[in-house]
Amino acid sequence: MITSPLTFAATTEVIIHLGANPVLVDIELDTYNMDPSKIENKINDKTRAIIPVHYAGNPCKMDEITKIAKEYDLTIIEDAAHAIGTEYKNKKVGNIGDLTCFSFYATKNITTSEGGMVTTNDKQLADKIRILSLHGISKDAWNRYSAEGSWYYEIIYPGFKYNMSDLQASIGIHQLKKLNKMQGRRHEIAKLYNQAFENIPELVLPHHDKFVEHAWHLYPLLIRIESLKIDRNEFIEALKAENIGTSVHFIPLHLHPYYKDTYGYEYGDFPNTEYFYEREISLPIYPKMTNEDVHDVVNAVKKIINSNKV
Repeated sequence: MITSPLTFAATTEVIIHLGANPVLVDIELDTYNMDPSKIENKINDKTRAIIPVHYAGNPCKMDEITKIAKEYDLTIIEDAAHAIGTEYKNKKVGNIGDLTCFSFYATKNITTSEGGMVTTNDKQLADKIRILSLHGISKDAWNRYSAEGSWYYEIIYPGFKYNMSDLQASIGIHQLKKLNKMQGRRHEIAKLYNQAFENIPELVLPHHDKFVEHAWHLYPLLIRIESLKIDRNEFIEALKAENIGTSVHFIPLHLHPYYKDTYGYEYGDFPNTEYFYEREISLPIYPKMTNEDVHDVVNAVKKIINSNKV
């Protein structure tokens, strides 16, 4: 199964748990998503699926990926952990590939504290997922504790315990009602960052195409370390000293010990991903940020750059 090295381990863990091998494709240096032009070289007679990762809420080039998938009869399983509300050419992510997986973890654009959601337009897949998610119990058992239900049930697959609780679902329903408002605020914050940083040559701003609706789950800012006396790690520490919390998304999969030891990956295998990783800082972006909070972040970034120019 083909996917991106710029993602969290969950993306490839599911591949490994299925007994398959993750095959990584380098990213583009503008979208930060997997490069469709490099996919075909990784396809062989054992390839079964492509897992595009919509990094930070910016969708992959799904037209090109879909064309390749159809040509080679591959399934598309989208990793949309960052991408609820994302649109690609007027199509919502979740309505493009064969299957799309969303995350509702606590840090995501909407949350149920834990858990997630799968979307598909394939009725057979949807029915199978419902059954697999609760121990492989037949559909008749879904309402077995209701007045209309029955004590009798049948196990028709060796399933899992992957169902969301009613309490989590209740939180999610109320979160969903707030999604447009929260997304609007994320867009406002991203716009403020873009306006503040667009004329600073030491910085590279996140890019997205005009036909894209970005979810802005992350605001990944790249620093041109060649133009500064400090590296990315030191930049983060300097921000911390200014009381600005940041993170890095992500340490590329192929640089982690398990993937190096198991699959023989090495530094240098994915140069674009490595270039990105060595320069990326995820700035704070969340709906309750005030404009004053944003200005604090902007001022801290500018202060550090001005103090460390080559």
